[in-house]
Amino acid sequence: MKPIIGITPEPKPEPENARTRGRIYLNWNYADAVVQAGGVPVIIPPQADVREVAKFLHGWLIPGGYDIDPKQFGQAPHSANELQDPSRYELESRLFNALDPNVPVLGICYGCQVLNVLRGGDLVQHIPDELGHNGHDSGDFEPIEVEAGTKLAAITGTKTRGRSYHHQAVGQVGKGLKVSATSEDGIIEAIEATDRPWMVAVQWHPERSLEDAESRKLFQEFVEQARRFAAGMVAK
Repeated sequence: MKPIIGITPEPKPEPENARTRGRIYLNWNYADAVVQAGGVPVIIPPQADVREVAKFLHGWLIPGGYDIDPKQFGQAPHSANELQDPSRYELESRLFNALDPNVPVLGICYGCQVLNVLRGGDLVQHIPDELGHNGHDSGDFEPIEVEAGTKLAAITGTKTRGRSYHHQAVGQVGKGLKVSATSEDGIIEAIEATDRPWMVAVQWHPERSLEDAESRKLFQEFVEQARRFAAGMVAK
């Protein structure tokens, strides 16, 4: 049986639009990545009953998105913020709490940040304020140092690379999380859970480089862990 992978998409409510009332968006390559790795992608809209959704998911992919409202981590908004519609954060918060903690979770970019905030951590709201530049928003491959002994290192080794498109990053790391990768200039590039079998989150966009073997391996491992969960086995 192929594992069911839930994906929380980008919402755009438009209550004034009598025809549609709004839209939800998901970049094609996220679904491609899941299918190529052997999973079945299912989109979870903000209106979903997460208690029912949690009964059938074998994995949860949290894709990229806009900026989290900094009130969620006790800060005032930065002028560079482009805020996410709050319905997405509300959905992901409810789903995180409803989901069996043994369900594998993969966060990408915004997905990395939201997992940290949901665990009580905060964010660097604008990387140029910290570094004086933002070489993390170019879409180019950048080298990444991965901590030995982490779940991420078991997939990528201690050196990898990724395409980055972000002006924010994980700041103070949340409860039950640890840093598993950093960039050459010290920005946190990946975190993972210390209190769950398999919850890994990366700041870069592996779905945008599926021609790269290491990018594919991350999705393959995630879907394999979801398959194990579907078969009644705990992720390893």
